[in-house]
Amino acid sequence: MGLEKLHPFDAGKWGKVINFLKEEKLIADDLIVQAREATDEDLLVVHTRRYLNKLKWSFVVATITEIPPVAFLPNFVVQRKVLKPLRTQTGGTIMAGKLAVDRGWAINVGGGFHHCSSDKGGGFCAYADITLAIKFLFERVQGVSRATIIDLDAHQGNGHERDFMDDPRVYIMDAYNRYIYPGDGFAKRAIKRKVELEWGTEDTEYLQKVHTHVEGALNEFKPDIVVYNAGTDILDGDPLGGLAISPQGIVKRDEVVFRAARSRGVPVLMVTSGGYQKRTARIIADSILNLHSLGLLGGEQAACVLGSPSLDHMVRDSAKDFSNLSLQ
Repeated sequence: MGLEKLHPFDAGKWGKVINFLKEEKLIADDLIVQAREATDEDLLVVHTRRYLNKLKWSFVVATITEIPPVAFLPNFVVQRKVLKPLRTQTGGTIMAGKLAVDRGWAINVGGGFHHCSSDKGGGFCAYADITLAIKFLFERVQGVSRATIIDLDAHQGNGHERDFMDDPRVYIMDAYNRYIYPGDGFAKRAIKRKVELEWGTEDTEYLQKVHTHVEGALNEFKPDIVVYNAGTDILDGDPLGGLAISPQGIVKRDEVVFRAARSRGVPVLMVTSGGYQKRTARIIADSILNLHSLGLLGGEQAACVLGSPSLDHMVRDSAKDFSNLSLQ
């Protein structure tokens, strides 16, 4: 429909990441699990019925996605072209949580809708996939009762912060540009480790802070799962992030997080979140390749990268191996 031209987000980045990883022979179709669309029943684990009903109004979705022309589309078109892909990425994050616990790590090439809470969307985030993944694990996977969210997108993750405001089972570390959206003072009360960054922060300072605070967070609170929101909008030149991190800095950042979690035997669920430049797909792929080369995606268990809905035409359905993992 060309809607991606009306928003700075590169809507094709998820497919590009998978293509790059295939070109490098890191993955093949049998290592990819195709994401399943989250149903209303799944979404109601976190979202209110009132909020889901609001999404039946196109102007509400236009506001959330920051694409004004969506307001003038029939809602059945909005559901199919805008919300269904987001529900599928949300289902992918939920699935990736279980896979991470089973296999030590999982990456949803998509997801990371960290501005959405149970009753409010915004910032291109219509469904609270991070909250949903954690709630599903708490309720349906034995042995998972504590989670740490490490949110390193350039923007504050106010959605999951509002959802877990008074929940002692969830520890939140958030590093973000202090001057940009959303500036949610109330949600900041939920952050246990707050790292507020200045405009134009560069690699050396950034990586030192990430290393210090990731290590500190995991020493302070012993989780059963780390949910890592790995936004690439920290990249120098990003039109929304306002930071100045190099591609190499992003690769090193992801390495720091995975090394800290894996050295403690804590499973990692990574979602890719924001990133508004064409080159971010290559950087995400390079980071995954680096993690693999360092053995941080190793172990005897098979690796899984969860495909986003835009990959349907190039990824065959490998979810049969997980037929006992239901989103219902």
